[in-house]
Amino acid sequence: MMTSARGTIAPFDPVARELFDELAGWPIFDPHSHIDPHRPAARNLDEILGYHYYTELAHATGMPADRVGPGLDPRTRSLHLAEYLERIDNTVQYSWLMEIARTFHVFTHDRIDPQTIGDLYDRALRDRDGEEWDRQVWKASRLEAIFLTNDFDDPLEGWDTAAYVPCLRTDDLVLKLHEPDTIDRLRRSTGVDVQDLASLRVAIGRIFERFASRGARACAVSLPPDFIPRRAAPRRAVTPVRRAIQKMDLRPDEHEEIRTSVFWMLAEFCAEFELPFDLMIGPVRNVYPAGVAGGRDLFDRRVSLYEYRELFNHFATVRFPVSTLAPDAGSELVAYSWIFPNVLPMGHWWYSNVPAYIAADLKARIQALPKVKLLGYYSDAYKLEFILPKFNMYRRILAETLAEECVRERGWSVDRALQLGKVVLLDNPRRIFGRNRLSPGAAI
Repeated sequence: MMTSARGTIAPFDPVARELFDELAGWPIFDPHSHIDPHRPAARNLDEILGYHYYTELAHATGMPADRVGPGLDPRTRSLHLAEYLERIDNTVQYSWLMEIARTFHVFTHDRIDPQTIGDLYDRALRDRDGEEWDRQVWKASRLEAIFLTNDFDDPLEGWDTAAYVPCLRTDDLVLKLHEPDTIDRLRRSTGVDVQDLASLRVAIGRIFERFASRGARACAVSLPPDFIPRRAAPRRAVTPVRRAIQKMDLRPDEHEEIRTSVFWMLAEFCAEFELPFDLMIGPVRNVYPAGVAGGRDLFDRRVSLYEYRELFNHFATVRFPVSTLAPDAGSELVAYSWIFPNVLPMGHWWYSNVPAYIAADLKARIQALPKVKLLGYYSDAYKLEFILPKFNMYRRILAETLAEECVRERGWSVDRALQLGKVVLLDNPRRIFGRNRLSPGAAI
């Protein structure tokens, strides 16, 4: 048994509440997640509490990392983490947890702590329900489509690709081509004997063909702040690529040449296969090596979209939905989306996925950008249960922003404000990730 998907805290303002009540009844189109389509919903509470937000926040308050180590059984990890939840109950991430507990597990207590964790753990056990539980969470959340994060060698088999939409994640190809395992995976998954730059292009083309045949609607990559995309120079890349494939040691300039060449090649294939190229810009990996899994990466504020100008100019027919990690990068993203027809601000990612930052960025985007360019939100979720509370958080902020900016400031009717909300939440994501090629001079 589950409670209503609208069982969340609505805005206090009556106009915003009216808007939110309508928004909360709409389906969810989620253009970026890390859901496993073979096991999309959580089978136990450990799979919820293991989300890096909870382990890293608890660790930041003093919890030793080994209290949630992988060698422990799931129930023990949950009991250990519950000892620290009181320290983070002011955070928005904790509010997601409470909404999951109440909506999907009919949890009636007002907090999750060592005294109540056992009851919640028992309620959340879903191993016996299996795929039926996946269907229940999908239905209760009113999900329409969820975009996945698929490695380049994912066989893409065993699920409904209209519901769980494949998305080619290319980090390993761009950033780890020099690692022997990457080349071995590339050869196995494509059947191409990759030996040089020319055969590398053939192999990557095979990957795009396979993904397109399985209904993939996007390509994506997460890039470090020091990455500078520039037009590839194949002659310059021939030797570094060959040396990487032969597992030879590389100089820093050779690493850079490989990264640049492969990235540019991916953009060329996105143009050929008419796929948007999602750029997630900014993370620096392993800044805090002693952290818990998933809680070691941060960002570098020196990143700038100026370094991407050649990419945006050259690939005028490719749509680039862009997410920036640093919360203070929002104004630059607005400016580039303002000028470039093929650049779109997408969602509110990771460290920027906090209501205060979302509200400021959303207000600026609505004030400054054409409404047809606004890609409202994505969950970045690892389990289905997180999609609803995350989207409800965004819906509340969207309702409050529409009430203030459109209804009160501009005198719009509630219906007109809702039309804008639908464009942001549903119409644009459906369109951008459906019909993907952008003709120069055409409407976005």
